Amino acid sequence: MTWQVYALLSAAAAGATAVLAKVGVESVPSNLATLIRTAVILVFAAIIVVAQGEHRAMGGISLRALLFLGLSGCATGLSWLAYFRALQLGPASRVAPIDKLSLAFTLVLATTFLHESLTWQVTVGTALMIAGALLTLQ
Repeated sequence: MTWQVYALLSAAAAGATAVLAKVGVESVPSNLATLIRTAVILVFAAIIVVAQGEHRAMGGISLRALLFLGLSGCATGLSWLAYFRALQLGPASRVAPIDKLSLAFTLVLATTFLHESLTWQVTVGTALMIAGALLTLQ
């Protein structure tokens, strides 16, 4: 499969995540809900890694890669904790679009630190996504 197919699958799963998580956090503290979700993901990912034999690559991972994967994990954890709390306090139909403003942050960070180019189409599309997310607040 191409990266586009995986990205679309990711978007569909993320959409389901918002609805499923909203129901899940109704009677559970948001931080505990995040822990439960993270434990499920850990087991799920471990099964896939072992099944595909990727665990054998552990010894070859550089310290730089481990550092940045660890920092990414911290950012993900912070994001999930905030996301679950937002879902607990607000409607999923408004929380999810605001959460997707991560696209704008990603573009700024990718152009600044990874020196990725930014086309006018991506800029306009991102501006429209930001406008759409802000409209959901009404």
